[in-house]
Amino acid sequence: MMKKEIAHIRKLFKLDHELLNLYEIFNVYIMKETNEIYHYERQPFALLDREKQELYMANFKKLLTGELDQKMFELKFQEEAEQPTKVLLHQGLITGDPQEWQDLMLILVDKMLADTVYEQDTVITFVRGQYSRPTKARNDEAEQSEKDEMFANLFILCSINSTEQQRKTLMFDYVEREFKYNVFVDPIIKLNTPEQGFFYPSVTDNYSDVNRILYCSGRAHEPNVPFIEQVLNAEKTVTALEERAIFEDIVKEVAGEELDASTIAQVYEEIHRVIESNEEEEPPKLDYQDVERMLMVSGVEDVTKEKVERAFQNVVDDKNYEIKASSVLPKFTSKSIKIDTKVATISVSPQDLKYVRQVNYQGKRCILIEVDEDVIIEGFTLSTETL
Repeated sequence: MMKKEIAHIRKLFKLDHELLNLYEIFNVYIMKETNEIYHYERQPFALLDREKQELYMANFKKLLTGELDQKMFELKFQEEAEQPTKVLLHQGLITGDPQEWQDLMLILVDKMLADTVYEQDTVITFVRGQYSRPTKARNDEAEQSEKDEMFANLFILCSINSTEQQRKTLMFDYVEREFKYNVFVDPIIKLNTPEQGFFYPSVTDNYSDVNRILYCSGRAHEPNVPFIEQVLNAEKTVTALEERAIFEDIVKEVAGEELDASTIAQVYEEIHRVIESNEEEEPPKLDYQDVERMLMVSGVEDVTKEKVERAFQNVVDDKNYEIKASSVLPKFTSKSIKIDTKVATISVSPQDLKYVRQVNYQGKRCILIEVDEDVIIEGFTLSTETL
């Protein structure tokens, strides 16, 4: 599933969008600690009050917001499972009977409650519908509209949201002209901050991929692994942060713990070049041969194929492992690299690392940054010293 495909689906979740049709919505209320189903209800989405529809639309859009491999993860289903979620979802996707769809979703809820104790009352929301996408890019000069030919995709979306108690308030009654103390006992469903959820099926080249599911985490880099493996029966995912750590460990195995800034900058430039030159639909990945070439081009000494293969084997136990190139670039800080010290935190772009040095000055380690203009601090020009 590509970033642009997720972005297209997310944009559709607004009222009266002609390319989106939501059929039924099914809500299940779970009591905290006891994990009992307190209440559930199903109804056509079109019959909801418009205000409720807007709240749900915002919730669904929020669930689908975030970066791939950080908050959203495309997962493959496990090959073998006792009661495969893949089968439940596929049956729910194709059935025309709303009651059968509800029964299938309740089986899935039972799987969610099997080994999990919810600390807060929780609402599990399922919605099923269909979205469309043009088969070709818009061409304003064409006589035929791009909407004449469409891909139509059925889907099931699930959002899991916790609740919170309303605060005690002091109110003023205009009629009675008195101050009143009010306690609201009804919990608030936190639709603006979904805990997690999923979108099924995934999409590849505009076609539904029933063998994959898009899992959505409420927090970046914190996928719920038990939920992924035991509820969705999907394969464990690797976050972008984890893949970056894998890459760093592999490079350290080959090149050692210490590298100069220019070498690090060259490595990142090579990775950026791979991403920019990629012409495939799938995001580019780095295997041991790519890493070997990058390190050699970047000036790392004594790099051999055998060394890199052994590093892959030692770090991930698989010499044929492939790392997503986009996960390796330091994009978590607005595409800049942080240099953390006790005195200050310095942010530089990867291509500017070549201007950074660590030097010994009067017996102390210092950061030396080459600049081609005066440095301004709070409006004052920093004086230049000669070392």
